[in-house]
Parts: sequence; C-alpha cells; structure tokens
Amino acid sequence: MAAAADLLMPEMGAGKLHVLAVDDSHVDRKVIERLLKISSCKVTVVESGSMALRYLGLDGDESSIGFDGVKVNLIMTDYSMPGMTGYELLKKIKESSVFREIPVVVMSSENILTRIDSCLEEGAEEFLLKPVKLSDVKRVTDFIMRGEGKNGIRRSLKRSRSDDHTPSLTAAFSSVSHPCDLSSSPSPPVSHSKKSRLIID
Repeated sequence: MAAAADLLMPEMGAGKLHVLAVDDSHVDRKVIERLLKISSCKVTVVESGSMALRYLGLDGDESSIGFDGVKVNLIMTDYSMPGMTGYELLKKIKESSVFREIPVVVMSSENILTRIDSCLEEGAEEFLLKPVKLSDVKRVTDFIMRGEGKNGIRRSLKRSRSDDHTPSLTAAFSSVSHPCDLSSSPSPPVSHSKKSRLIID
C-alpha cells in the first residue's frame, strides 16, 4: 500500500501538480481547467462523480485505469451533480485507503452553511463558492506545492467551530479575500477550509 500511495502522491518537486476536476457543467469544466492551467497545473477533467471513480479505479471495474496508472495530487469537484453529488464522491475518496490522503476541494454556486460544514467535516480541504477565481485556485495549489512531499497534507489539529484561533491552513487562507464568508457575527471572517484533523493509519 505504501508503494501505491507513493505513486499517487509524487514529490511535488518532481513536476506539475496533477488535478482531477469534476463538474457536470461543460462551461464550468472549461473555466476550472483554464484557471488550473494558468496556475501551471496538469489537469484531467471528467463530467461526473462516477467517471471520477472510474478514472481513479474505485468503481470496481477491472478495465478502469486503476491507481497504478494515475498520479493525482488534488481533486476539485462540483457539489451539485446528477447521479452522484460532490459530497458522495468526497466520501468515496476518503473511504479509500489509497486515495484518502489526496486533498479534495468542493465547489458550489450555493452558499449553504450545512452543506459546507458537512463537506469540511467529511474531510474536504476547502469549500469554494462559484464562480471560482484565479486567486482561489492559486492559494489552494500553492499550499499543496509548499507541502512536505506526500505528507504535506497531513494535519495534527482538529477542526473546531467554537475555537478557531490556532494557526493552521484556515488561518493561512483567511488572510486572502474570499467569497465564502458566512459569518454573521462581528468576529473576523474565516475561509471555509478544513482545519485539520489527526489522521491515524
């Protein structure tokens, strides 16, 4: 399993970040593909959650590519898709012993707090509101590129809604203007990103 994980999460210095983008909208797929390419990423786009699972080899189909042919550093998925939502795709990925370490970013045009919280609690790295901006893409990819190889995405802090003062990925993201602020209190806005959680192998 360690060898498979090494293949999936190559050292960042070895080349471009490879992003799997999932969206049922042709226009949105083109937009996110363009933003990722501007950010110097290699991009693979698919139009559904089931196609994403097939690409990753998680659909149980022996004819699919499988992890031995895939090197993915980041998955960006739309939330509202027919057949399988982005949340359901997120759960499938996080249930996989091979793919669970790969950061997943969920995107949506709907600013629904319960939906955002569910995705973050399930393990999403961040929840971005559409239209996704170049600054959103750059700070997500830059953070991953700055990670310590394949272990850079591991965190030791657990996300907390009541105590959000510990420096973390959330703190780093909150320094950048972000459209996802749902806070109605006078406290400083915090970007919708996963605080971190301890991953026990």
